[in-house]
Amino acid sequence: MLAAALIWGSAFVAQRLSLDAIGPFLFTGLRFLLGAGVVSVFLFVRRGAAARPVASGSPATPALFDGALLRAGTVLGLVLAIAISLQQIGLGYTKIANAGFISSLYVVIVPMLGVLLRHRTGIATWLGAALAALGLYFLSINEHFSVMYGDWYQLGCALVISIQVMLVSHYAPRHDPLALSIVQFIACGAVCLAIGLVCEPLRPADIARAAPTILYGGALSVGIGYTLQVVAQRDAAPAHAAVIFSMEGVFAALAGWAALGETLTPRALAGCALMMAGLLACQLLPAWQARLRARQRALTQPAETA
Repeated sequence: MLAAALIWGSAFVAQRLSLDAIGPFLFTGLRFLLGAGVVSVFLFVRRGAAARPVASGSPATPALFDGALLRAGTVLGLVLAIAISLQQIGLGYTKIANAGFISSLYVVIVPMLGVLLRHRTGIATWLGAALAALGLYFLSINEHFSVMYGDWYQLGCALVISIQVMLVSHYAPRHDPLALSIVQFIACGAVCLAIGLVCEPLRPADIARAAPTILYGGALSVGIGYTLQVVAQRDAAPAHAAVIFSMEGVFAALAGWAALGETLTPRALAGCALMMAGLLACQLLPAWQARLRARQRALTQPAETA
């Protein structure tokens, strides 16, 4: 999971550099279609390994890409296309550190949206949201009370990604996760590529210039990164996974500094620290409270039995 967070955070550099060669929609379309191809390789290799020991008289392996999965993946892909397009466009008008940290706000926004669905929300969520909002203020709003133009796009991305995460939690238990991802990535890539072909110039020389960033953003960030996430989360608690994945913002800031020489003011660094504290509070405090309650029950049960 930490490797996936590192890949995703450093991919912000590739996303930024791609804007020097091709438009945001073309880059996103090519990136996600390439990522779908990489995940397809993992899926079919896994399917082949699973089918090999099956006896000849056994029933055939059920089809993965049925109508329900195609519909679910298409919905997820359309929502993902909106989120990633906002992120990619916004990268042209803000720092990589801002983009990484603001995009990570979905960790706080998702449980807050759960309130609208009447999910139980504890004090930890509200504490995390307050710290994240304060951090966002210090990170994005300067001393003259002006907001970087691209930060609004990143905040919109975080909101839409939060909706996408909730939809994934609804659809994923019903379908093969890799197959669902492939359909999602193809839908996202096809929509963005279609918009790019209509609205943005397409020159072979520009595609060639952007090829390294497309390879990194597609094959590594989308294909390898997502596969690492799926494999790792089979044996990880959701709260722990969310905390580790939120390190994407830290790695994005480090990558922007190392690759592009971007620096943050002390005010912005304080904002990053507050946002990270909010992310950690939102995810770790509920788990800590649950362990504390379980320990208290364990201590009281022997006394009640006696």
